[in-house]
Amino acid sequence: MIQVRGIPVFDDNYIWLIGAPGKREIAIVDPGDAEPIIALMEKEHLLPVAILVTHHHSDHTGGIEALAERYAMPVFGPSREKIPGLTHPLQDGDSVVLPGLGMTFSVMETPGHTRGHLCYHGDGALFCGDTLFTAGCGRLFEGTARQMHESLSRLAALPEATLVYCAHEYTLANLRFALIAEPCNSATQARYHATEKARSAGLPTVPSTLALEKETNPFLRCAVPTLVEAASKFAGHPLADRAEVFAAVRRWKDSLD
Repeated sequence: MIQVRGIPVFDDNYIWLIGAPGKREIAIVDPGDAEPIIALMEKEHLLPVAILVTHHHSDHTGGIEALAERYAMPVFGPSREKIPGLTHPLQDGDSVVLPGLGMTFSVMETPGHTRGHLCYHGDGALFCGDTLFTAGCGRLFEGTARQMHESLSRLAALPEATLVYCAHEYTLANLRFALIAEPCNSATQARYHATEKARSAGLPTVPSTLALEKETNPFLRCAVPTLVEAASKFAGHPLADRAEVFAAVRRWKDSLD
């Protein structure tokens, strides 16, 4: 059975640690900073066995080289991007077996935020970096809106019970926009109030479930009539397909950030 815990770093990042009951072995997802990981490994006598990287941005990769040198472990990541210390380049459809943990993750290419962004899905968990956020999605730094819409549609097709482990604590800000886009969405209203309460208490709001994202995340709701109407109003004309709806919603949120 998978056990996941997050290490908060920087202003709002999470580094995810994948483990299993009774095991010392730990896999690390997107280590932007090595120091807190090393401190935890030494305190709890844990053994890092692999690094999984979603994309090349430094807040996801800054600790890789120090960790890989200290623990001599494989570094898995996107073959289409320059990742420091990468030993196992991955493409869509590949699998990653975590040493000592008995877990296998399927690799999904999800371009949009960056050209070669990867997500890892297995054991009921999705490590989605900066592609899918809780109540949001990543900015389009390198890819197109249509690419990101297609990537998110692939993720949305996974089982609804999937736990969504994104790389940032953006939920509250994302929900503020979701309420602008769909002010009458009662599920979003309820989620906003619950998230506000959790953050006031200093609690994390990640992970969520894919089912909750499909109810409240506007970037996964591009076929919902109320959102299509709102996006068309923002765009100033009727939108022809779901990718165009997505593009309008992404521009809308960007205009408010």
